[in-house]
Amino acid sequence: MSLKVRKEDALQYHEQGKPGKIEVIPTKSVSTQHDLALAYSPGVAEPCLAIAENVDDVYKYTAKGNLVAVISNGTAVLGLGDIGPEASKPVMEGKGVLFKKFAGIDVFDLEIDCKDPKEFIRIVKSLEPTFGGINLEDIKAPECFEIEQTLREEMNIPIMHDDQHGTAIITGAALLNTLELAGKAIEAVKVVVNGAGASAVSCTTLFIALGVKRENIVMLDSKGVLRKDNPDLDKTKQPFATDRDLRTLEEAMQGADVFLGLSKGNIVTPAMLLSMAKDPIVFACANPDPEIAYEFAMATREDIFMATGRSDHPNQVNNVLGFPYIFRGALDVRATRINEPMKLAAVRAIAQLAKEPVPDMVSKAYGDKALTFGREYFIPKPLDPRLITIISPAVAKAAIESGVAKKPITDWDAYHHELLKRIGLDNRLMSRLVERAKKNPKRVIFAEADNLKTLKAIQIVQDERIAEPILLGDRAKIEQLIRENNLDLHHSKIIDPAEEHEKREEFAQILYKKRQRKGLNLHDARKMVFDRSYFGTLMLDEGEADAFISGLKKDYANVIRPALQVIGVRPEVNLVAGMYVVVSNGKTLFLSDTTVNIDPTTEELVSIIGLTKGVVQAFGFTPRMAVLSYSNFGSNKGDIPEKTAHAARQAKLRYPDMLIDGDMQANVALNTQLIRDNYPFSDLAQEGANTLIFPNLASGNIAYKLLQEVGAAETIGPILMGMKKPVHILQLGSSVREIVDIVTIAVIDAQGALKG
Repeated sequence: MSLKVRKEDALQYHEQGKPGKIEVIPTKSVSTQHDLALAYSPGVAEPCLAIAENVDDVYKYTAKGNLVAVISNGTAVLGLGDIGPEASKPVMEGKGVLFKKFAGIDVFDLEIDCKDPKEFIRIVKSLEPTFGGINLEDIKAPECFEIEQTLREEMNIPIMHDDQHGTAIITGAALLNTLELAGKAIEAVKVVVNGAGASAVSCTTLFIALGVKRENIVMLDSKGVLRKDNPDLDKTKQPFATDRDLRTLEEAMQGADVFLGLSKGNIVTPAMLLSMAKDPIVFACANPDPEIAYEFAMATREDIFMATGRSDHPNQVNNVLGFPYIFRGALDVRATRINEPMKLAAVRAIAQLAKEPVPDMVSKAYGDKALTFGREYFIPKPLDPRLITIISPAVAKAAIESGVAKKPITDWDAYHHELLKRIGLDNRLMSRLVERAKKNPKRVIFAEADNLKTLKAIQIVQDERIAEPILLGDRAKIEQLIRENNLDLHHSKIIDPAEEHEKREEFAQILYKKRQRKGLNLHDARKMVFDRSYFGTLMLDEGEADAFISGLKKDYANVIRPALQVIGVRPEVNLVAGMYVVVSNGKTLFLSDTTVNIDPTTEELVSIIGLTKGVVQAFGFTPRMAVLSYSNFGSNKGDIPEKTAHAARQAKLRYPDMLIDGDMQANVALNTQLIRDNYPFSDLAQEGANTLIFPNLASGNIAYKLLQEVGAAETIGPILMGMKKPVHILQLGSSVREIVDIVTIAVIDAQGALKG
């Protein structure tokens, strides 16, 4: 998807808090004088001496084995060109974030002020003692070829220029799968490559390694077809020159089976597409505009296999499918290089993954649409959690078999579990939920739309097509904020209750009818509908919207009260509860109830457990619940241990297939070794809990707020469960990102997914 990003937002994102996107965090305790003595002088001398005696011990005693350098000189940055090393740093930091998020790899980004290839090579070679691998990035052709080739030959750690090989690996996998679907033999297909830069050369080289005949390839640069009779071709283009009598893209496309575009947008016409062979394969990878628009291509030929670089179309060619997992596999066997067998192994692993049954969590992330191997799904999705456990082992095995692994893996089952533990499935939760929301956006009321923070969130929600926003508030103030902050919300629907005379009277009558036997008279109802919490929830109740958001500047109780009075509780549960999602170090925890029920009874706790179970499952997780207390299985007496133990027993009877236990202390619930050693009889002894049920509001509220402030954890919520219609109440003072997260949850709720 080509998402509109405002300059001010991008600059603020990088500036706010700690400038940039990365930081270094100690992995060992440094809280006491003894810790400091071990970490530095005099204790640090021991690992130094050990490494001096055996240099390979650097992997044992330092972070080298999980540390990659992302290195650039800033000569070919994204679509920005030669902007210099300092200007390339935000991109390199971003690449580091992707390494960490998708493969658990630590990164130092290094921007080198050097354009001379030989000097650049000398500098990078000198860094080998520090890093386990080198990812070259955004270095212009043809220098990048010499740099990578020389470094691969002269260094003993994995080196890869992702601009070259990343796209090649993904399109290589796509080529294998589309040829299989089309029933075409790779050695017979005719291929047109439009573009002759680093990525195009690498893609074409890999296609040849997969079986495409060199004589069946036609490559074009900005001047036309690369021809053997052209004496001016440089040495990187010469191997792909043709002796066929072709000069233009239009001529080259006639009868072609495959088109690979790594050039610029909108240069392929429908007529060119029609001239291709039956079941044409088109990888139009120019960004943000493909060589031919996806809609045009699909309308032109029904038999087309189409991939682009965009996320809003099927079959996205996205390098994040490759580089994190390739380096993960290479590092884990301590490979001395990333060679051709390893790249080909990645190609085949990616191709095979697209043929496997797709997990529900992936299908749900992309709109509950069944993803099956075929024209609309021949490349795996970037959020597929299986990528790391499929690609990294394949790369590691290829490294071992090709003789470049210094630390072979022997227990592959243990390695599989190690990969899951290292990265987890959980740090992509919000990404999956956003994709899911975008597949079926809903109308969401923002009751505090005359607040700048809310408007910035609305802008993101609109741009990402997560929801259709309805702005509720003072019209003049909203429009002024939009103008002053250069927001593109001028066509958004704004509703000012003060202007809605007829609607207010209609809503007052409805509210009076709902509450007349609970002490409300019509006069007071007419005053209450000026309150946006009442006006907005009445809109929701009357079907004029699909979800309601408020609470940024209001006390939680003052927002939930109108919602309960107007919308009400689902009759089958007869209560509402609040849940927070906490994501920390690749692990996701669900905390409930944290916002509503002050001192729930045993039966109410069982209802809260049922609500929580449904939401956890809707998010793609199997709930493993611990009902918390200050006691472990009756070790201490009191009302809370008795209540929580009874609730756990009742919930187990009601939900016999669910893993649940209690009463339990929080540390026991989360520490599997502690459970196994002391309470091996527990249902949670094998994997521990991922869902924590608190005995009362005080404990739950205190726990999540402590985690927010001191636990280095990302929190998502509160998620209000049990309402008849989607109402979600923000935490007081929520950030723009937190507002967007809650809107995403509200849309999924409106889609019906959170009902359990």
